Amino acid sequence: MGKKLVVIGLIGTTLDVGKTRQRWDRWRPSVSICQHEDLVIDRFELLVDERYMALARTVSEDIGSVSPETELRINRLEQPDPWDFEKVFAALYDFARAYPFDLEKEDYLVHITTGSHVAQICLFLLTESRHFPARLIQSSPGAQGRRSSVGTYSIVDLDLSRYDMIATRFREDRREGEALLKGGIATRNKAFNAMIADLERVALASKAPVLLEGPTGAGKTRLAHRLYELRKGRRLVDGPFVQVNCATLRGEGAMSTLFGHRRGAFTGALEARKGLLLAAHRGLLFLDEIGELGLDEQAMLLRAIEEKRFLPLGADQEVTSDFQLVAGTNRDLTRDVRSGRFREDLLARINLWTFRLPGLAERREDIEPNLDHELDRFAAEQGTRVTMNREARSRFIRFATSPEAAWNGNFRDLYAAVTRMATLSTNGRITESVVDAEIARLRGAWAPGDGAEGGFVARFLSPADRERIDLFDLLQLEQVLAVCVECRSMSDAGRRLFQASRQTKASSNDADRLRKYLARFGLEWKDLATYQPGS
Repeated sequence: MGKKLVVIGLIGTTLDVGKTRQRWDRWRPSVSICQHEDLVIDRFELLVDERYMALARTVSEDIGSVSPETELRINRLEQPDPWDFEKVFAALYDFARAYPFDLEKEDYLVHITTGSHVAQICLFLLTESRHFPARLIQSSPGAQGRRSSVGTYSIVDLDLSRYDMIATRFREDRREGEALLKGGIATRNKAFNAMIADLERVALASKAPVLLEGPTGAGKTRLAHRLYELRKGRRLVDGPFVQVNCATLRGEGAMSTLFGHRRGAFTGALEARKGLLLAAHRGLLFLDEIGELGLDEQAMLLRAIEEKRFLPLGADQEVTSDFQLVAGTNRDLTRDVRSGRFREDLLARINLWTFRLPGLAERREDIEPNLDHELDRFAAEQGTRVTMNREARSRFIRFATSPEAAWNGNFRDLYAAVTRMATLSTNGRITESVVDAEIARLRGAWAPGDGAEGGFVARFLSPADRERIDLFDLLQLEQVLAVCVECRSMSDAGRRLFQASRQTKASSNDADRLRKYLARFGLEWKDLATYQPGS
């Protein structure tokens, strides 16, 4: 004996009505669905609000006359406002949770033709989520319109695993999204590919801020722009892509650039300015090097992220901007929080989705496809196709993927190297001699220098950090760091650095003096431990 067929549906407060004999000339979905000879319904669970009980009894009688084998059950379902999504969903959800489904003995169909559009959407969602373990049935009056009392029906199974073409389309969409984020470059680094896959999911499912970490030149700006293109392509944003490097913002100008100002807000403010946050309304705002913002700007930014409102300089009325934030940094923001340079509450707000972009030296297997990408980009920019002969290409790849290649500037270094080689090529072909000259140039550029521009200062501080420090202090810091990396403890380093002055003091804490000195530059002793001899 086969399973029984059960239909669950809402009373059609408009389509199911009719009292006179002429009602049989009309298509009434709840009655008509029981008139199909090829669809034998054993039980009909009719969901009815108390106000429509009289109509439900009429429908019940009519179903009994056209389909005596169908048992009709009237289920009271309170729906005071059929357009209140929350209440309609709750009522249907509660019904589904309480209903005694018996999948071994019964098959279920959910009728989504009747009820308000809100109710139909809720029935779809609850069926797709398997709260109703059923398929959907949709009925219609057919070609004859209202003169047809039976009409037609179709059954939809929401188990997408059965639909290979649909599932394949979804996979293709994801692959296209990931390819867009990678700029079409076939990366070979597993960790980078996994990061891109996660970012693709987040970009399409969340409007929360995204934090991109990584060294200068790792591609944060390019990735942020591709993330915007992905979201715009899926119609998740319709505003512009707005970007700024926060290291270029200083003083009152920083506030004005970000939040705008009113005319006369300060000396020189001859015209009003709307600011970047307002310009990014309904779009994406990329704040590169967000760690360079001052504490006042950080406080205003936090409120703008949380409330989508802020006060321009000199204004007495707030403005609203609904933007998505993507932030970039090459700094350790957690360390900056400890040193007081970055607000802890702001970091907590932007740190929900954090993705670290590895430097080029960590993705050596991706140098070859990126070499081809840069050659293609040169051709597009210059209108001239440049190639490499086999030996030249092999020679460059051997060097570029070896430990000797530091790639301090990451992809910027690679872009510059390819641009130079392509520009100096003869007859559109890069030869071994051109490659050898470029390798020599890169070796010279990456060789440790003297003083403030090389050595330990360059290792521990970013270029943006070094730019804010006087040359006098940089030269002194270089010597201090040289001593620190030779010592096994902070106390040992402190004794060596303050040997003369400590003789004149009754008591001294050399380690504390050194700790405070390093903190001036955002450094801690543990940051130096990696480079200590024997560590």
